[in-house]
Amino acid sequence: MRYIEPHAHMVSRTTDDYQAMVMAGCQAVCEPAFWAGFDRGSVEGFRDYFRQLTDYEPKRAAKFGLPHFCWLCINPKEAEDVAFAKDVVALVPEFLECPTVLGIGEIGLNKNSRNELEILEMQVDLAARHDQMILVHTPHLEDKLKGTRLTLDVLKADSRIRPDRVIIDHVEEHTVKMVLDEGFWAGMTLYPESKCTPVRAIDILETYGNERLWINSACDWGVSIPLNVARTGVEMRRRGWSAAAVEKVLFDNPHQFLSQNPRFKLP
Repeated sequence: MRYIEPHAHMVSRTTDDYQAMVMAGCQAVCEPAFWAGFDRGSVEGFRDYFRQLTDYEPKRAAKFGLPHFCWLCINPKEAEDVAFAKDVVALVPEFLECPTVLGIGEIGLNKNSRNELEILEMQVDLAARHDQMILVHTPHLEDKLKGTRLTLDVLKADSRIRPDRVIIDHVEEHTVKMVLDEGFWAGMTLYPESKCTPVRAIDILETYGNERLWINSACDWGVSIPLNVARTGVEMRRRGWSAAAVEKVLFDNPHQFLSQNPRFKLP
């Protein structure tokens, strides 16, 4: 099968993962800016990270025949220091013209704090001013419902933001409907210990349909599985989905959303 991995933190992965993804049918990988596993100590550290996402990582992926795209931002885990976060946000426009940048992400909330909310609003404004698509991180576990509601309020309050150009990721059974009802795209993340399992993600698809939904592995330095999108495709087939229906979710849907940015082109 062919698929797109629309959310993976490949700077934390080995070249073996790139090889395995290509062999499983991956046609492209998209990497949102994220936490480094620790709080970075300087704005210049973020400049180097943005260089890594826009220059080094696409070259590393290309060695295995895999197109690599990215999103840029400061993530909510590092948004509590508002002054620091503002300085990082000020760096982002320098990189927005890089040929593999798709938009602003993954922005959002982590603990639903006032400071995180301020930086979320700032980065939504940044996306609107530069006509960028948006990828949103929603909080984990008990904070997810509140954080999703707060995020939707921020996005809906800005008349410049088009819901069809925003993907709200890490949705689960209790948040997917509110996201889709407001016209946004929704992403389901396949983690072995949290978020969605492949079985739960397929249940959601069979409940809410397959429009404006994608699935991703969000693989990083924690417990995660880079091939979970492909594994979910296998499980979909086992449950009776046709090959065409599987391809719509795994390839067509992310391709439709991402192609709103003319930079997203596949060989």
